[in-house]
Amino acid sequence: MEAAGTWALLLLLLLLVVTLVLPATWARGHLPPGPTPLPLLGNLLQLRPGALYLGLLRLSKKYGPVFTVYLGPWRRVVVLVGHEAVQEALGGQAEEFSGRGMVATLDGTFDSHGVFFSNGERWRQLRKFTTLALRDLGMGKREGEELIQAEARCLVEALQGTKGQPFDPSLLLAQATCNITCSLVFDLRLPYDSEEFQAVVRAAGGIAVGLSSPWGQTYEMFSRFLQCLPGPHTQLLGHLGTVAAFAAQQVGQHEGSLGAAGPARDLVDAFLLKMAKEKQDPNTEFTAKNLLMTVVYLLFAGTVTVSTTIRYTLLLLLKYPQVQERVQEELMRELGAGQGPSLGDRARLPYTDAVLHEAQRLLALVPMGIPRALTKTTRFRGYTLPQGTEVFPLLGSILHDPAVFKEPQEFNPGRFLDADGKFKKHEAFLPFSLGKRVCLGEGLARTELFLLFTAILQAFSLEGPCPPGTLNLQPAISGLFNIPRAFQLRFRPR
Repeated sequence: MEAAGTWALLLLLLLLVVTLVLPATWARGHLPPGPTPLPLLGNLLQLRPGALYLGLLRLSKKYGPVFTVYLGPWRRVVVLVGHEAVQEALGGQAEEFSGRGMVATLDGTFDSHGVFFSNGERWRQLRKFTTLALRDLGMGKREGEELIQAEARCLVEALQGTKGQPFDPSLLLAQATCNITCSLVFDLRLPYDSEEFQAVVRAAGGIAVGLSSPWGQTYEMFSRFLQCLPGPHTQLLGHLGTVAAFAAQQVGQHEGSLGAAGPARDLVDAFLLKMAKEKQDPNTEFTAKNLLMTVVYLLFAGTVTVSTTIRYTLLLLLKYPQVQERVQEELMRELGAGQGPSLGDRARLPYTDAVLHEAQRLLALVPMGIPRALTKTTRFRGYTLPQGTEVFPLLGSILHDPAVFKEPQEFNPGRFLDADGKFKKHEAFLPFSLGKRVCLGEGLARTELFLLFTAILQAFSLEGPCPPGTLNLQPAISGLFNIPRAFQLRFRPR
C-alpha cells in the first residue's frame, strides 16, 4: 500500500513537471539552438552556479554566438556572444531589445519600479526625467566637475591620513564615489568617519557580492523554489534594506523641508516637485515608490561601480609598476606638481586615459550584461524571439573578443593608442552597454574615473606589501559583477 502511494506521488510529480516544463519546450520552435533542458534542472548540468559566465562562453563554442539556455526549469534566456551579435541586437534593433529582464534576487524589492527595473511607459518617463534632472544638477557640466574635484581632494586628504601604512582602500574609494552620488541625489556629503555612512557603503558592497556569488547565481535559476526558504539571499536582502532605509530617511527629510515652489536642490527635490505637479493624475508614474526605487538604485550603482573599477586599476598599477611610472611621468610633464587635474586635461594625458580604458576592458565589471527583454516578438538572425524573451548580452565577451582585441587577457594600454601616441577609440569598448538601456550614468562615471584616478596618482606613489608577481588579477567572485580580490597597498606622498 505504501509502495502504491509512493508511485502515485511520483506520477503526480512527473505530471506536474511535464505540465510546467513542456510549454516552455514547445515554444522553442523558432528560437536559437541550445542544450536540451532537463525537467526541474533546466541546463544546470552545463551551467554551474559560480561559473555561469564561463559556462555560457563554453556553450557558445558549440552553438554559436546566439543560443538558448534554461536557467532552471522555467527561465528561458537567449544569449548573445561577441561584439558582432550584441551590436546587431542592442544597437541595430535597439527598440526591440530595450526591455529590462529579471534580476531575481532583487525582483521582490523593486517590483518593476524605479528607473532601472521598470519597463514600458513607466521606464521611458522615469529615464527621461532622471537624465534631465541630473543634467540640470551639473552632470556633464562644470558644476558637476567641480563637485567631483572637491571630493577628490577629500579622498586625497583621507589617504594622506593613512601615513603610508598598508591598508585595503575599498571602503574609502566607495565612500568617495557614494558621496558624489549623495551630493547629486540628496544634496548631502557625509564624513568618512561616520559609522552610518560606512554601514551604508558596506551594505552596497554586500549587495554586489551577494548578487554575484554562487548562491546568487543559483537563486537566479531556482528563485521559485528558494524564495521562501532561508539562505544567503536573506543576508543580501538585509544589505538592500540598509541602503533602502538610508534612502527613505533622506527622502522623508526632503518632504519636510521642500518649499512648494522649489527650487530643486537635488534629484529628490526635483522628483517631489514633479509628484506634486502630477498628483491629480491617476496614471502618473511619479509616485513615492518609483522615487524610492530610483534613489536606491542610484545609490547602489553610484557607490559600487566606479569605486570597484578604480580599485582594480590600482591593483593593475601594483602588478605593473612600469605602467604606474609612465602615468606619473605624463601627469608631471603635463600638469606639474601644483595643478589639479580637470576634464580639459584629458586630451593631454592620452596614456593615462588609455590605462583607464584598458583597466575597464580587462575587468569587464558586468560580464554577462544586465538582462534585457524583448518588447515585442522580434525576428533576429532568422530566429523568432517571442515578446518577453529574456536576453543576456555578454559584455565581457565583447571586451575580451579576440577578433577585436588581440591577446584580450593581457593588460596592454597601448591598444588604446595610435602610432603617434594619441588616444584611439575602439568601437567594441562597451563597458556601459549600448542601445536604449545604456547606463544613464555613463558620463558621470567616466568623469569620476578620470578625476579621482588622476588625483590619486598625482599625489601618491603606490606600493604593495607583496611582490608584484604574487598579485592575482582574476576576480574573487564572478557573476553579475566581477569583484576584484582584496589587496593592500601603501600610498606614499610624492
